Amino acid sequence: MKFAELGTSGVVASRVALGVMRIHEKSAQEAVDIVNAAVNSGINFFDTADCYTDGESSRVLGRALKDAGIDRNSIYLQTKFGIVAGKRYDFSKQHLIDALNYELENLGVDYVDFVLLHRPDTLVELDGLAEAFNELYNAGKVRHFGVSNVNPWQTELLQSAVEQKLEVNQLQFGLGHTGMIEQEFHVNMRDDSSIDHDGGSIAYTRLKKMTIQAWSPYQYGFFEGVFIDNPKFPELNAKLEEIATKYHTTKNAIATAWILRHPARMQVILGSMNPERIVQMAAGADVTLDAQEWYDLYFAAGNDLP
Repeated sequence: MKFAELGTSGVVASRVALGVMRIHEKSAQEAVDIVNAAVNSGINFFDTADCYTDGESSRVLGRALKDAGIDRNSIYLQTKFGIVAGKRYDFSKQHLIDALNYELENLGVDYVDFVLLHRPDTLVELDGLAEAFNELYNAGKVRHFGVSNVNPWQTELLQSAVEQKLEVNQLQFGLGHTGMIEQEFHVNMRDDSSIDHDGGSIAYTRLKKMTIQAWSPYQYGFFEGVFIDNPKFPELNAKLEEIATKYHTTKNAIATAWILRHPARMQVILGSMNPERIVQMAAGADVTLDAQEWYDLYFAAGNDLP
């Protein structure tokens, strides 16, 4: 496993993390097996959210970490808040404070290392947001802050209000969701790939020394399914297999390595609840693709260059 600082936080975390949105489906023993597979693969960073099954994913994670005997000081915990499931987004001061306290209870901890604003709330009152961040930080309940699914100008607006640096932005990215890269290549063109859906997020985060956390990295579209071993993507799977054979590893590992090869120094958030696949995916942190291999995979995923 390789490690890197998240933003400028001073936190040096595994470049592969485990997201636990679906861990609520697992038994107590299965959850322990999942946590152990992650930790034994070198993962020391876990991601959840208060809206994942109304906190149940966080509760299962918290119990699993204790049952597995994982030292709290050896790992980093991150949660997200700001979504009222099925109703609205809510960045109001009281909602954020209540949501964070709820997550501390769910996880069974006194603090989280990171908390992210989950999706942008256009009704955000900036003064209230700043007060919420200050209260949570000064109480020692949150050590670092970030955003999720937020574009650069939204980030600038939020950062203008809060004293704490926004260290990370969690965005969907992977071989099945390459829009942020396509737009960079198709600058000054008029085709579909030239449309900037993200406001230049990759360049922005590099300039601001933020870390992109790539979520759903093995999915295509928006939770439409995985591309690995999917007959809809024969060329991509053939290229993944070819490169995996060269490095004596798996297609899952190569899909991880493709993201980590980018110099933006992203962190990959795994979503698998299969211990064997977690091990395979995490192993990608130890594979360094060369530039041509990176481009070959990009092409095999159905992309082009102008």
